[in-house]
Amino acid sequence: MLFDLRRRKDVLHLLAFMVLISLPALVSYNSMSHLEAIKANGVLRVATRNTPSAYYIDKGEPAGFEYELAQAFADHLGIPMELIIPDTIQGLFQSIYDRDAHLVAAGVSISQERQQSYEFSTPYSESETTVVYRVKQGNPAPESPEDLLGKRILILKNSIQAEQLIQLKKEYPTLEWQETSELTSTDILDKVFAEEVDYALVDSVIYDSQNSFYPGLNKAFTVGDAQPIAWVLTLNQDGSLKQAVNAFLTLPSTKKLIERLKEKYFDKRNPLNFFDTVTFKRDLEERLPCLEQYFYMAEQETDIDWMLLAAIAYQESHWKADAVSPTGVKGIMMLTHAAAKEVGVTDRTDPIQSILGGAQYLINVKDKIPDRIPEPDHTWFALAGYNVGFGHLEDARVLAQRGDKDPDKWDDVKEFLPLLSKEHYFSTVKYGYARGQEPVQYVENIQKYIKLLAWEKQIEQIRRAREAAKEQQETTDTETNSLTLDKVPAQL
Repeated sequence: MLFDLRRRKDVLHLLAFMVLISLPALVSYNSMSHLEAIKANGVLRVATRNTPSAYYIDKGEPAGFEYELAQAFADHLGIPMELIIPDTIQGLFQSIYDRDAHLVAAGVSISQERQQSYEFSTPYSESETTVVYRVKQGNPAPESPEDLLGKRILILKNSIQAEQLIQLKKEYPTLEWQETSELTSTDILDKVFAEEVDYALVDSVIYDSQNSFYPGLNKAFTVGDAQPIAWVLTLNQDGSLKQAVNAFLTLPSTKKLIERLKEKYFDKRNPLNFFDTVTFKRDLEERLPCLEQYFYMAEQETDIDWMLLAAIAYQESHWKADAVSPTGVKGIMMLTHAAAKEVGVTDRTDPIQSILGGAQYLINVKDKIPDRIPEPDHTWFALAGYNVGFGHLEDARVLAQRGDKDPDKWDDVKEFLPLLSKEHYFSTVKYGYARGQEPVQYVENIQKYIKLLAWEKQIEQIRRAREAAKEQQETTDTETNSLTLDKVPAQL
C-alpha cells in the first residue's frame, strides 16, 4: 500500500514536470495568430466544389477558376494546399463552421444572411441571378416574377437563389420552386434544355460561361441586385487570415491573374449552331460509347490525342462505321482505298482497323509538313493538306509569304487558301485552281468538334466524380451505422 502511494506521487511529480517543461511551447503556440498557426501546420485547407467553374480534373491535372486562384494564394503563403470537396453548397459552409477548412473558394455570393454566420474576403467578382428558359415557338419568355407563378422552377439548395426566392415569396405567396442538392448548375441547365422543368435560376456568371453549349436556352430577367462574390472564412477569428487573403486579392499581380482566369474559364464559346450541337450531343450519347475505347487505343499506339482522332472521325463519318461516300471512301475515318493499303487496313468498315489505320495515316500525313512548324499548327496544316492536296497548301503558303504573313502559321495561311479559287491569284502559283475554302472549313469543323467534345467529356467526368463521392459517402455511412448497431446491447 505504501509502495502504491509512493508510486502515485512519483507519477504526479513526473506529470507536473512535463507540464512545466511544455508550458513555454504551449504558451508560444497559443500566442500564434491564426495565420501563423496555419503556416506552422504546413497546409492550407480549402473547400471547393467539383464544378466546371470551381474545380475539376482536366487530362489528369487539377483545373478550374477557383482552384487556380486558391493555389496561387497557397503559393503566396509558401505552403501546400489541401482540397476538401463537399457534395453540396451546405457542405461548403459546414466545412467552415466545423473548422475543417480554412477558407471556401467556390464562387460564393455574399448575402446579409450569410454575413451573420460567416466572414467574407474582399470580393473579386460579382454575379446576378438570372432566369433561364427554353426558347420555343409558342413559349414566350417570362418577363417578371408573376410569370414564374405556377411554373416548374429548379434551383440549387442553399444557394443565393434560394434566399432570393424566399424574399420574393413574401410578395408572391403562391410562388413555388424545387431545390436540389444532387445536381450542379450545369445539370440544372440540362433539365431546362430537356424541358423537364420550365425555368431555372442560376448565377449569370455560370450561365454566361456555359450558355453557348445549350443552344435554345436564353436569359429572361434578373432577380434582385448583383451580388459580390468572395471567399468564405470562419467568423470570430483573429482576422490574420482574412487580412492575408485581402492583401493577396488586391495585389496587381492577382488582379491580372483573375482576369486571365476569367478569360480561360468563363469565355468558352461553343462554335456550333443549334442543329449541329443537338446532333452532336445525340451522336455523342448513341455512337461514341461503342468507339471510344478504340480512340484511346489509337492514342496509346500513336501518341495522337484521342479527342483529335474522334473529332476527325466525326467530321468524316459522324462516327458511322458503315459510312460510304460517292467517291468510294469508307468507314469511321473514311479512308480511301490507297490510304487503307498504305497503313495495312484490310477492312475499312471495321471500326478498330479504321481508327487505328486512320491514326497511322495522320502520322504519315503530318510527316509531309516541315518539322519547324510547331503544334497545333503542324496538325492543322496536315489536315488542310490532306483535304485539298499538299501542292495547293504550298501555294497558299507562297501567297501568305507574298502578303507579308507568316507561311508557318495556320491563322495566316488560312486567309489565303480561299484565294486559290480566284484566277487573279491561282494563275500566279504552281498548282493552280483549288476550292480553297473547303480545307479551311474542314479544319475549323474539326476544331469545333474538339472543343465541344472536350466540354462534354469534362462535364461527364465531373458527374462521375460526384457520383463516386456520393457512393463512397453512402458506403461510409452504412459501415458507421453497422458499427453503431454492433455496440447496441441485445434486448433481454
